[in-house]
Amino acid sequence: MANPWTGEVALTIDGERRALKLTLGALAELEDRLGADSLLALVERFEGGRFSARDVIAVLVAGLRGGGHGAMDLAAAEIAGGPMEAARVAGQLIVRAFSLPEVE
Repeated sequence: MANPWTGEVALTIDGERRALKLTLGALAELEDRLGADSLLALVERFEGGRFSARDVIAVLVAGLRGGGHGAMDLAAAEIAGGPMEAARVAGQLIVRAFSLPEVE
C-alpha cells in the first residue's frame, strides 16, 4: 500500500501493485533526463499540461527507482488504467514530492 505521507503513489504494472516515490536522487535524474532547467520548470510543464508520453514514462521510471524497484521497460508493460492512469500517477508523484497530502 502506498503511503501518501511519504510521497508514495500506487500503480499496478503487469498485474503487480507497486509504490512509486520521487526521492531527491530520482528528481535529479528526472530533471536531467527531461532537460528541465530546474524543478520548478518540471512542475510547470506538468501543471501547464505540456507533457508528453515520454515525460510520463520518465516520471514513472524515476518513481519506480525512488520506490526501491528496478527500472522497467514501461513502453512494453501493461499499466492498469492505461495511459490516463499513467499520466495521473505521474502528476500525483510530482505533486506529492512537493506537498503534504490532504487529510480526508
